[in-house]
Amino acid sequence: MTYQPYHIHGEDRESRWLITCDHATNTVPPDIGESLGLPEADMTRHIAYDPGAAGVSLALGRALNAPVLLSNFSRLVIDPNRGEDDPTLLMKLYDGSIIPANRHADAAERERRLNAYYRPYHEAYARLAARRDDTVIVAVHSFTHQLRGRPPRPWHIGILHAWDRRLSDPFIALLEAEPDLVVGRNQPYPGHLPGDAIDRHALHHGRNNTLIEVRNDLIRSEATQELWGQRLAPMLREALARVPD
Repeated sequence: MTYQPYHIHGEDRESRWLITCDHATNTVPPDIGESLGLPEADMTRHIAYDPGAAGVSLALGRALNAPVLLSNFSRLVIDPNRGEDDPTLLMKLYDGSIIPANRHADAAERERRLNAYYRPYHEAYARLAARRDDTVIVAVHSFTHQLRGRPPRPWHIGILHAWDRRLSDPFIALLEAEPDLVVGRNQPYPGHLPGDAIDRHALHHGRNNTLIEVRNDLIRSEATQELWGQRLAPMLREALARVPD
């Protein structure tokens, strides 16, 4: 099978929602080699991808009758949720792990990876987002419970947003009404980087959007990923209904 840098599920679904997962997989494309030189234990950590996020994205897509765009390359290959001029686009050190295959990656290799993986992903993203005038983008990520040498993170879910809070504000209010959830606004990190995927495909086009971060120890299994997708879908619908015209 020919390698593809992204997968689209449910492209013919007609709802206004678009679900994206920038860090869906830890795949290393075959033209790079079998690995990035990291041990398998590192490639299964959050440094390589967002564990559980793809499953939640697919569950949300089914629940909202929405297309789902999944990346098919590790964030360590090149990060599709960074602008092309971002210094963290091609990481050489991440959460204490040196990435051997990136250590000597030069400008030519960076450009090759942009053309081979990053730009095709964003071309598909732009095409899906433009299929309707009223597209609503929901980006799904996951975060680790604890970084090395840092205190545990208390949140079950974080909602990230920039200045466009139209959808995120009512969504956060609905989540905060759930007694079993600890919800973070722009946690566990700030909600906006210039040139990131939401900036590029939502903010610059005036599209309603939100970014969901689910703690990855809560979505380890297909069953829990499905449960989170089914739980979040009706809250997203209700949040959108509360967005002023």
